[in-house]
Amino acid sequence: MNDRELTFAEAIREALAEEMRRDPRVFIIGEDVAEAGTPFKVLAGLVEEFGKDRVIDTPISEQGFAGLGVGAAMTGMRPVVDLMFGDFLTLALDQIVNQAAKVRYMSGGKLKAPIVFRTTLGATRRSAAQHSQSLHAWVSHIPGLEVALPSTPYDAKGLLKTAIRDENPVVFFEDKMMYKLKGPVPTDDYTIPFGVADVKRAGTDITIVATSSMVQVALGAAKRLDEIGVSAEVIDPRTTFPLDKPALIESAKKTSRALVVDEGYERYGVTAEIASVIADGAFYYLDAPVKRMGALDVPVPFSPVLEDLTVPTEQSVFEMAKMLCGKT
Repeated sequence: MNDRELTFAEAIREALAEEMRRDPRVFIIGEDVAEAGTPFKVLAGLVEEFGKDRVIDTPISEQGFAGLGVGAAMTGMRPVVDLMFGDFLTLALDQIVNQAAKVRYMSGGKLKAPIVFRTTLGATRRSAAQHSQSLHAWVSHIPGLEVALPSTPYDAKGLLKTAIRDENPVVFFEDKMMYKLKGPVPTDDYTIPFGVADVKRAGTDITIVATSSMVQVALGAAKRLDEIGVSAEVIDPRTTFPLDKPALIESAKKTSRALVVDEGYERYGVTAEIASVIADGAFYYLDAPVKRMGALDVPVPFSPVLEDLTVPTEQSVFEMAKMLCGKT
């Protein structure tokens, strides 16, 4: 029986350390990853164990060190490229989208880029419009990339180990507000396969599909729904690509109602894709339209009272689910 608990940050650090011990080709590169251990201290202590040859601080040039990582991956290494904030994807999109994602296809399979781009998402940290966006829909749109969004310490460790061992480029998003979240993490070596959704809470009246930080929000809303006699199933895709379409469709067929919650911008976003999958696959089983909730279509405000209004909350998810179930 394993009752050990780790924080989300500790689970990430442990996954990296274990994979670096297992495979000497794995190295970490990015801004402030060595002595500082990143601004969130997630990587603290790794440089002491693995040295500056494998935990490498870089100049402030995302395009430069992302390109270095892609080149290293193509020539046999297993880089983990640390992009401090997900907002900084903008600076490395050419390397991620035009180089890493396409090299296997354009070389007829002779080259590959087994690289992990670790980055963050999530608002409500009071970091203003340039450090608070959740931009995972961008990379989920691109063939050749896999995209993982863990919502628990257990998933964080298992998915990151899978990402590092994968032969394809993976963009790995960690919610910066969840680093202190605690949960059970086995001491055994384990991985979690991509493309396999996880039912975080079984239910019969409504399916809430939630990603990353919104899984915890949905679980909180589900508890409140229980109190008014509504049984909510919370399902976490864990990867937006590959996406476990059958699991999402089967859950919606069972409950006959579906709500999709994601912290990215609602327009043209992850919620739209998942809602479309459910509407198409479970159409004849649905008793209500598929509803979706994402971030408001505004740059994330710095003002705390305004910022808190821009993303779905326990209360807003509860109200939407209650309405979908016909409860007044």
